[in-house]
Amino acid sequence: MNDDLSWMLDSALEIPGALHAVLISADGLLMARTKDFDKDDADRVAAAMSGVQSLSRTLGFFCEDPHHAWRQTLVEFDGGWVFLISAGEGAYLGVSASPDVDMADITFRMQQLVGQLGKRLTTPPRENLGARS
Repeated sequence: MNDDLSWMLDSALEIPGALHAVLISADGLLMARTKDFDKDDADRVAAAMSGVQSLSRTLGFFCEDPHHAWRQTLVEFDGGWVFLISAGEGAYLGVSASPDVDMADITFRMQQLVGQLGKRLTTPPRENLGARS
């Protein structure tokens, strides 16, 4: 986990109703989490969000244009919301929130956070480190 990024994620929690934030790699590894979110729970969320993101991208054709890029996934529960957005190549930012959160505020803050972090959030695809000549 990257503590240098964790303190930045805490700024997402300044929005009333925001609960937790995680930064994950496309392959489901936890990169950073807000300070009050348990590591085991954050690891589990990272793995699940990787799958949610993958499923969401697959549904692009459902919008009748398979060439549109995925931007965001929003999942609603009785007890709140989960927001997931791209945070650079191979990285995703997820935030959970209570049911009464201002959805525009949280989405705007997430976009601001991604913009501030810029290249620090970019996770290049993993290379095959098999046998080398």
